[in-house]
Amino acid sequence: MFDLHCHSIFSDGELIPAELLRRVAVMGYEAVAITDHADSSNLDFILPRIRRVAEELNPYSSCRLIPGIEITHVPPPLIPELVKRARDLGAEIVVVHGETPVEPVAPGTNRAAIEAGADILAHPGLITEEEVRLAAEKGVFLEISGRKGHCLGNGHVVRLARKFGAPLVINSDAHAPGDFMSQERAFTVGRGAGLSEEEVQELYEGARQRFLHGP
Repeated sequence: MFDLHCHSIFSDGELIPAELLRRVAVMGYEAVAITDHADSSNLDFILPRIRRVAEELNPYSSCRLIPGIEITHVPPPLIPELVKRARDLGAEIVVVHGETPVEPVAPGTNRAAIEAGADILAHPGLITEEEVRLAAEKGVFLEISGRKGHCLGNGHVVRLARKFGAPLVINSDAHAPGDFMSQERAFTVGRGAGLSEEEVQELYEGARQRFLHGP
């Protein structure tokens, strides 16, 4: 079990990184990415600290902490440069906050994130066929969200991803201790979005091969 979209006190989460890592380790996770919300104001503040704490904690944890970031509510023309800056600052996973149906995300964000080569487009809402086709071509993972509200587009995302062969990932978008999903809950999220149990298993294996590499 792993989760590639979680938040700590460095944005709007409730836990410091050490407690977040410990809680999911006890739940049997093999890896977790901290992907706090960022724009140009805090990108260079968050990433060095998450990288440092990952280096300190990982030798002592059964669960690997992956340094990441979620570029959030940024005007679409600015997304490519922030994706590049995040990678230069050491983000191993770059998430972009997609056009969820429950927040006023700027139109064009989904496409900008995909064109910029983000690793994961979070909760992309009513994403278009053209955008999903582009995600498939570029290998950008589309998120099936376990979070209330953001999950409203899950079935739509699955239907188009299946049609065009875009990769999928199930994430909690956790902000608080009660948000972390058990494996059973994550499979329920996937099944509820229209995936078969076999497809959920394949989804996890694809994400594992892409993101859970290195020491």
